[in-house]
Amino acid sequence: MKRNRQNENHAKDSDPALKVEEKALKNTEVALVSELMKNSRRSDRELAKAIGVSQPTVSRMIRKLEKERVVNEYTMIPDFRKLGYTICALIFTKVKAPIPPEKIENKREDIKKRLSHSPFAILLLERGIGLDYDAVIVCLYRDYASYVEHMRVIKELPYFVSSEVNSFLIDLNDAIHYWYLTFAGVAKDLLRATNENE
Repeated sequence: MKRNRQNENHAKDSDPALKVEEKALKNTEVALVSELMKNSRRSDRELAKAIGVSQPTVSRMIRKLEKERVVNEYTMIPDFRKLGYTICALIFTKVKAPIPPEKIENKREDIKKRLSHSPFAILLLERGIGLDYDAVIVCLYRDYASYVEHMRVIKELPYFVSSEVNSFLIDLNDAIHYWYLTFAGVAKDLLRATNENE
């Protein structure tokens, strides 16, 4: 049976970024996650056949993986160019000052709120280390003017050093693409790592 795989309970729970637990997955769970990453539209019966277990077992494993937030959402990857996007930007920035642990959640929520009301397609916003920056934002834009406007908005956010916001732009209409966005490589690596650990 095909079903809408959007787990509505996730929206009701607190943010999964706050609850990260390291738990080893069973080999069949890794195989299921790998198959879902390749194509999440398949029925439980088709997935069961692909990984060699029963359909009820797949259904139980999916519920468990969703509850444990191994699977956060089901989606597809479109050709962004055909949707009118011409630029993908990796925007690097510095945070103004270290944020005390007791204020991190409030600041994170404020940034999410401010950016969620913006008319820009934000794919990812995360903290990190490297290139002398503290955060990265990955976005899609319909044109260069939209990118310029979004850079202005980001530089006005009170948490970032406005002089330390830089970007790397990808022309989605370029005739040459080296490796288009896909999760197939991650799915393949999961299975390879599982097989090595057996």
